[in-house]
Formats: sequence, structure tokens, C-alpha cells
Amino acid sequence: MKILVCVSGASFCEIGLDLLKFLASSPHEIHAVLTQGARRVLRAESGIDADEALKSAEFRSVKFYPDTDLGAPPASGSFGIDATIFAPCSIGSLAKIYGGLCDSLSTRAAAVALKEHKRLVLGVREMPLSAISLRQMSELAALGVIIAPPVIAGYCGVQNLKNFIIGKWCDALGVQNELFKRWQ
Repeated sequence: MKILVCVSGASFCEIGLDLLKFLASSPHEIHAVLTQGARRVLRAESGIDADEALKSAEFRSVKFYPDTDLGAPPASGSFGIDATIFAPCSIGSLAKIYGGLCDSLSTRAAAVALKEHKRLVLGVREMPLSAISLRQMSELAALGVIIAPPVIAGYCGVQNLKNFIIGKWCDALGVQNELFKRWQ
């Protein structure tokens, strides 16, 4: 499976890098985009320089694209991305996807997923949610978009919160995993 991971500038975007680390070790072909917002949030919240972090051997198998490159392969349906996830998805990205705005590679890739009827997962990270954002998520869900906010479950155990969220996102992508304890 060919998967595109878009990390947008929502708080807790470090979890997007954790998802990429897991997927990079899978047999799937992984492509990724980090928005400028994600780069800023990574530095502000975690002290992570995205350019340095992405040089890590953990990401060697991932093909990264600048969000400004609207001519990159994921901008075209003929490239054949099977599933796209925004992990996490900022409210700004949600609004652009809902409105069909394709002013960046990540939002163009979302539009491609919609037009090609491919799996699109949005890990919307915001609280509280406005009526506008709820309406946007509802209408996108009616179009087949999977809305998968990074929320937790008590049965997985506190130590596994990140693994639970990443595992649930992988479930939404159709990627098998054993990252968390399943409900019995």
C-alpha cells in the first residue's frame, strides 16, 4: 500500500512523527509532508528541528516532500496514493480540505484523495470544537472521510496513550498493527 502522511500544525504534532516511525518500519511505501505550521509547533512544543529530525535513520525509507511543492507526485491522482492521513490535522487544514482549497501539497493531496475516492483520514486535534468545525467534519464524513481525532481509551493503559492513537490511526488506514491492547 502507498500511504501519504501529512503532519499539520496542530498541537501535539510530534505524534505525527511517531506514526511515521511506525509506518517506516512497515512493508508499505510511505510518503510524507510536514507543513510549515508543523515545523513551528514541533520546535515550540518539543524543541525539535524538523529538518534535523527527518535525517534520522528511522525515516530513511520515507520520501518527504516540501508542502510548497504543488508539482510533487502526491499532487496527482495518477501517482496512486492508496491512503492519506493528516496526523494530526489542524483546524486550518480541516477548513481548507472542506473548502477544496489546494494552496499547498498537503491540501492538494487531500483533494486528490477525495476525487479519486481513496481513503482519507483526518486526525483532527482541537478542543473545544466550534460548530463550524463540527459541521465541516460531519459533511466530510458524509463524503467518506474518516474523522479520527487523537482521543484516548482507558482500557489501553496510561503508558500506551501514544501507541493507542497511532494504532487506531493505522486501523483507519488499513495497516495491521499490535500497538495497543484491544478490547476483550
